[in-house]
Amino acid sequence: MNDITLITGASGGIGGALARQLSAQGRRVVAVGRDASRLAEIDAALRVVADTTTPEGAALAMAATREAFGAAPAQLAHCVGSTLIAPLHRTKLDAYRELMRVNVDSAFFMLQAWIAALEGQPGAAVFASSVVSRIGVANHEAIAAAKGGVEALVRSAAATYAAQGVRVNAVAPGMTETPMTASMLKLPALREGAGKQYPLGGVQSAAQVAEVMARLLGDGAARVTGQVIPVDGGFTSVRPLVK
Repeated sequence: MNDITLITGASGGIGGALARQLSAQGRRVVAVGRDASRLAEIDAALRVVADTTTPEGAALAMAATREAFGAAPAQLAHCVGSTLIAPLHRTKLDAYRELMRVNVDSAFFMLQAWIAALEGQPGAAVFASSVVSRIGVANHEAIAAAKGGVEALVRSAAATYAAQGVRVNAVAPGMTETPMTASMLKLPALREGAGKQYPLGGVQSAAQVAEVMARLLGDGAARVTGQVIPVDGGFTSVRPLVK
């Protein structure tokens, strides 16, 4: 496989951290996002302004990569996402549909465009899910449904394209320090309360999530596909000892 990695949502916290890590490893990173000014700050060999929630935007990202490097990216990291914290009875229709567009549509169209661009060659992809799709968390019905859809897409695509040598996985982060969560962590009491939910304690960094994503894209995970790896300080599997 070539050393080209396309990262969508590259100007976000996790996407940006992943771009830094892969660029430092000498990989050719294609950073994709909707805001040119924010993309300009990302470590990348190529920056592409595109809206990957549409088939046209996803195709544009692939075409720009091929034009710049003469090949499709062998690795795809899809970090596009948004969240919505509200109980079911208070979730507005427009907010729900926007959430699905950003999370599910973008994942589907980006994976579809990438598979087509590979033209039968092997590759590795990793997607961003959430702990709320793996364990019931109050007031997260809409985002749980959206990320559950992403996880189902990952498993099905992994089965379909395994014979081609394509691996498709996801990570499911817990509370992570990113611009998206800044408002939820801005007060010390909120940060302390959030950290106490996790057996390992505290709030994880975007770099810690990106490290797992980078691992799933690399040769060290050559036998891993169709998996969703929690990066959550034990939130979905263990309970801390109460002292």
